[in-house]
Amino acid sequence: MGILTPRPGIMDITPYKGGESAIEGVERIIKLASNEGPFGPAPSAITAMKAAADTQHRYPDGGSTALRQKLAAKYHIDAERIVCGAGSDELLGLLCRAYAGPGDEVLYSDHGFLMYPIAAKATGATPVTAMEADLTTDVDAMLAAVTDKTKIVFVANPNNPTGTYIPKTEMTRLRNGLRDDILLVIDAAYAEFMTEDDYEAGIELVEKTQNTVMTRTFSKMYGLGGIRLGWAYGSEEIADVLNRARNPFNVTAVALAAGEAALDDDLFVAKTRKHNTQWLRWTEEECRKLGLTCTTSYANFALVRFPHQDGHSSRAADEFLRSKGIIVRAMAAYGLGDCLRVSIGTEDEMKAFMGALTEFMSK
Repeated sequence: MGILTPRPGIMDITPYKGGESAIEGVERIIKLASNEGPFGPAPSAITAMKAAADTQHRYPDGGSTALRQKLAAKYHIDAERIVCGAGSDELLGLLCRAYAGPGDEVLYSDHGFLMYPIAAKATGATPVTAMEADLTTDVDAMLAAVTDKTKIVFVANPNNPTGTYIPKTEMTRLRNGLRDDILLVIDAAYAEFMTEDDYEAGIELVEKTQNTVMTRTFSKMYGLGGIRLGWAYGSEEIADVLNRARNPFNVTAVALAAGEAALDDDLFVAKTRKHNTQWLRWTEEECRKLGLTCTTSYANFALVRFPHQDGHSSRAADEFLRSKGIIVRAMAAYGLGDCLRVSIGTEDEMKAFMGALTEFMSK
């Protein structure tokens, strides 16, 4: 008799591990591990979620119609080409299912988001990395890594976990250098934090090409990671493919209500962006004063590099911070074993983190 076996690629997956939320024996936790919003959800979103509780015996709108219309009005795009999902992670997986499989390659930068290789392997495709330049996507290296088997190129912009970004001119150069039968996926999960003039989240390229898609999320700026809500914008053909591949009710009614309310709360977004910019730069500067290296991040986290010497390594720092009830994210899984990623929390949380880090470095 035969043996039940999963399809090729599944057993090659190392399951994604989210940032920890608890430390055994520690009651008060400061969690700076998952790039979550420092203020929780927008108050309007909380109100909307509570109101939606009374109708949870009804299936949600399978087409996310009202949310898509609000997104379209906000970003001046076509609602019919927007597809919503259970976080942008679901959409990344659907794109791999739809456009890649055994014998195909999925390309991403060396320190790109771990969900890219996971999504590729789940479809039997082969994930391929291209070297970065100063922890930043290198367009020339990406183009050089393209082969006849390449079907999808993922670019997180800004990138998690490095926090770096490439300007719209470089993204356009990448798209122009790819074959027409290669899908470019611009993962703009942190776009709402960007204030640089040379940045563009991906909408312009989507409008100009038929083989580009942009993905976004409500998990970061809007503080709604717990409800799992994201969206993609692409050509009519790509939207049609995603709608065929996704589950019919893939976004919950509570998520739809929260997302629609959050999009109206410009004051909350402005407050969060201002806070993030202030405390991100403060954190990077204070880390540098301690002799540590930081990339200049454009997201809602700092990437801090530690020396390899005994006593002051990233692992030792992580253990010390945990002893103080502070959880950050170790980066070994991303090939950055000497780094810790620190999400930007509240003012009190960042001061507590820096106080503990200063104590550790003075040991």
